[in-house]
Amino acid sequence: MNKTDLISKLAESGLKKADAELAVNSLVNIVTDALANGDKLQLVGFGTFSVKERPARVARNLQTGKEIKVPASKAPVFKAGKALKDAVNK
Repeated sequence: MNKTDLISKLAESGLKKADAELAVNSLVNIVTDALANGDKLQLVGFGTFSVKERPARVARNLQTGKEIKVPASKAPVFKAGKALKDAVNK
């Protein structure tokens, strides 16, 4: 399912398609802004969005064998909640 499919599914539940698109875009923007600010967003029963710090490290180019310095970075992480895991494993 992609973003367009999600908007269509929401529209089937009684929302106008424009309202469904606004809702999806708003949710994406809220999650993005929260993670960019270093916050954690928890939806009970669904899961938690957070940011994980990745330390700098040295990697190796497998073709040349040369070492490459990989800088520290931040990565968005999603951890599924128990209700979501149970629904998927049904």
